[in-house]
Amino acid sequence: MSRKLRVAVIGAGIAERHLMGYQWNKALFDVPVLCSLDEDRGRNLCQKFGIPEYTQDVETLFGRDDIDVIDVCTPPHNHFELSRRAIEAGKHVICEKPLFGSIADVDAMSEIVQRSDRKLMPIFQYRYGTGLQKLKLLIEEGLTGKPFMTTIETHWWRGPAYYEVPWRGKWATELGGGLLGHAIHAHDMLNYVHGPCAELFAYGATLVNKIEVEDTMALAVKMQNGSLATLSMTLGSRKEISRLRFCFHDLVAESILEPYTMGRDPWQFTAGTPEHQKRVDEALSTYENKEDGYTRQFELFHEAIMADAEPPVTLQDARNSLELVTAAYHSQRTGQPTPMPIEADHPLYKSWLPDTEAAA
Repeated sequence: MSRKLRVAVIGAGIAERHLMGYQWNKALFDVPVLCSLDEDRGRNLCQKFGIPEYTQDVETLFGRDDIDVIDVCTPPHNHFELSRRAIEAGKHVICEKPLFGSIADVDAMSEIVQRSDRKLMPIFQYRYGTGLQKLKLLIEEGLTGKPFMTTIETHWWRGPAYYEVPWRGKWATELGGGLLGHAIHAHDMLNYVHGPCAELFAYGATLVNKIEVEDTMALAVKMQNGSLATLSMTLGSRKEISRLRFCFHDLVAESILEPYTMGRDPWQFTAGTPEHQKRVDEALSTYENKEDGYTRQFELFHEAIMADAEPPVTLQDARNSLELVTAAYHSQRTGQPTPMPIEADHPLYKSWLPDTEAAA
């Protein structure tokens, strides 16, 4: 049997979703300790998931011999430092999105990880929805044809109460708005299907709430594979939907509209001819159903650790995602298209925060 990995979870918000993923993988993971500054939420999670130890002292986690993995579920501005310390202490790392606050941080972390024998996995659990995985199967089977156009809508609602949490809506602590914190999963699915972006033009605005960061954006994207994409995000949609539509030469793939589970079935796969529809349907009939979301990503992470292989989501995947964010902020501010990749000579390479926040 495979060895269980012992996980220390830092945080008590999105951490609950992670703990559910570990609970569904009880044969692969133990969670001996949860660390959170919010004692009420932290102790409640320990009770709910049978975690034997609660602590507020993050310092104690890095030197513990009974911890293999540190799972970072804190607000974004803490991600880099906690991940760095964990890797340098000899722990594997799982880190929630958005991973870090700049492309420079991703590149710096890549060097830190390369100097170690540890692995870091960013979280992009939406990849593992059955609908999206079926599309990946059809691509691998050569049944989609040339990609033409992708449209992605992330239209959710976030009112004033959402921003009563002190770290939300602020550049210094949330690092960005809806583009970074809400649409990032759907946009990762764009990169997951089509690979990296080549160029981007963006309009952005703060229209819905009195916050520092953006809550509405519209993006036009050229992909490196030659296809085009349009991405729209707003936190001002009273009817919440997420929609992904991939147009290829030989078929169209359309997601469900559920705002937070759009990667799941039932997706629609519509071929151009009855003959090709039959081939598509036959291929889909061979698909082997698996767990999805965090459960599947954690399962694949365990496999990677046991095999000393790359994690299922890599730092390069996170870099592709944050390049899109960086390019969008740059285009919004300059009014010009922004080419990618984002390299060290780009003005926003070290930070996309506005000048006043970056200086602070």
